[in-house]
Amino acid sequence: MPIRNRRAATLPAKLSRSWLLINAARQEDFAPGLASEADSVIFDLEASVPDESKVQARQSVLSALNGGMTAWVRISPTTSDHWEDDVAALSRADGLRGVMLAETERPEQVTYTAMRLRAGTPVIALVESALGVENATEIASAPGTFRLAFGTNDFRKDVGVSADPMALAYARSRLVIASRVGGLPGAIDGPTPADADGDAVAAACEVTASMGMTGKLSLNRGQVEQVNAGLSPSPDELEWARELITQHEEGGSIGDGSYLPRLARAQKIAALADSYGLWNA
Repeated sequence: MPIRNRRAATLPAKLSRSWLLINAARQEDFAPGLASEADSVIFDLEASVPDESKVQARQSVLSALNGGMTAWVRISPTTSDHWEDDVAALSRADGLRGVMLAETERPEQVTYTAMRLRAGTPVIALVESALGVENATEIASAPGTFRLAFGTNDFRKDVGVSADPMALAYARSRLVIASRVGGLPGAIDGPTPADADGDAVAAACEVTASMGMTGKLSLNRGQVEQVNAGLSPSPDELEWARELITQHEEGGSIGDGSYLPRLARAQKIAALADSYGLWNA
């Protein structure tokens, strides 16, 4: 049985750029998804699985995670009748990397979920409503919260806004700032449509990066490499960082007061690029 893509398996989830959602009712998609270039893979027990299929999908996920596969799992919200069964099953899953909690609106929902899983299991809080955005700082600071993610489609339904980046800018900013206040890795943006072409994915990644978000959900494994590229340091940034670090190592002049902040940024770019296998590419 194929295990996780080696590069992705060694990448800390706090640095994951692409988060590929796979319908948990389609067990035949598990192995191809795990072999893809997605930094993190999420078996989806929630939105993509109808109620009548959840028992079988949950068993498929449990079998996969106890059979050598490793992945995240999106579970039903705490207000759902399915939440109890999800956490009970996943508390017995050896290959569980963490869970994504759908429809997170309050901090105690994250903490209660974490308490029902194995100790130390990280929880990504998927914020999908106006109330969730309003409580983002408290959610980010809750015990058990690992990262925040933005459920753009359900959020748009809740508040009645368009997909225009300007219409979603406030909510994205709230999640980015809340993540910083809570000491979390960067927030994860919502997905582009599964049938979006390369230009649309690239444009969406530009929005994600410009807002300060460092990850993005994906509904199509064919998009993940473009998401990875769009949320990685650019070739221009890599060249700038190399030049500055080389100058520093050769004893270059400190210059004005902006030198040390610029050096710190260059070193951060270098560290990220090294984690993504780009620095020596």
